[in-house]
Amino acid sequence: MATEEMTPAFAREVGERLRDIRRQQRLSLQAVEEQSGREFKASVLGAYERGERVISVLRLQRLANLYAVPVDQLLPRSGGDRRAGDGTEPEPGFPSNAPVRIDLSRLEGLVAPERDLLRRYIGMIQIQRGDFNGRLITIRSEDVRALARVFGRDEGAMRSRIEELGIAG
Repeated sequence: MATEEMTPAFAREVGERLRDIRRQQRLSLQAVEEQSGREFKASVLGAYERGERVISVLRLQRLANLYAVPVDQLLPRSGGDRRAGDGTEPEPGFPSNAPVRIDLSRLEGLVAPERDLLRRYIGMIQIQRGDFNGRLITIRSEDVRALARVFGRDEGAMRSRIEELGIAG
């Protein structure tokens, strides 16, 4: 029976993902220590992030819960696919082909029939991109069109509804 050990290179890649997610959420090592009730000491978390220590699966899962991200988002991307966001900026007034910024905190507090479906769709985009900064996310025109179809609207009406809901960032 073969045993598998984590290579130093893989440990560094896991550490880079841990650091990327922590920084996306604008947390310091000390802030994570405090939020975790000192379960994750800043010095130990720093060692994980530098790849000097190997994190156990159980601790990785608890850290994912603390960061409110799926555990697989703390693992390295395969094939060098490191997506954080699409890098596009929306234009004022939402021209028909422009991406749309969604304010995630406003979406979370939304009281509207569309809320749950919008949250699930935006959540899928976050997982796909590995974007967990927790503040804003930019969705592309194709995403707006897909949402429009789901809600039985045209794209322009969907853009207007996003504005009406007050979730545009």
